[in-house]
Amino acid sequence: MNNLIKFCFALFVLCVSAVASAQVNIEINTPGVSALKQSMQTRHAQLAEFYANGAVGLTSDGMVALRDANIVPLAARQKVNGLVAAENQDRKSLYAEIARANAHPEWEGDIRNTFAQRWIQRAQAGWWVQSGGGWSKK
Repeated sequence: MNNLIKFCFALFVLCVSAVASAQVNIEINTPGVSALKQSMQTRHAQLAEFYANGAVGLTSDGMVALRDANIVPLAARQKVNGLVAAENQDRKSLYAEIARANAHPEWEGDIRNTFAQRWIQRAQAGWWVQSGGGWSKK
């Protein structure tokens, strides 16, 4: 009986260790993650005015969207659409890269959800964010 208790305890410790080591590191820094973050940071300077005026907002699924095209002058709409598309492509790639870097590509959806919450929490006052399908000003 004593050996059974020792075996169960060892198995318990092994399971707890496996679960603890299975935590995602969303701050992981690989060359791919760094390149994506740099690209996004550069683009953010171009998108900032559109976040501020409400044309572009943060979606609940970790992406950005052209929320109100009427705010954008007609001559700039193609540029804004291109910026939004490029930003969303980088965000998708970032979530996938972080999942791969953690050796768990199946975690991509969870990583996306985590980032979606973080983007919205860190949004500046006055930016538009999506929640439950609707838009609201932060």
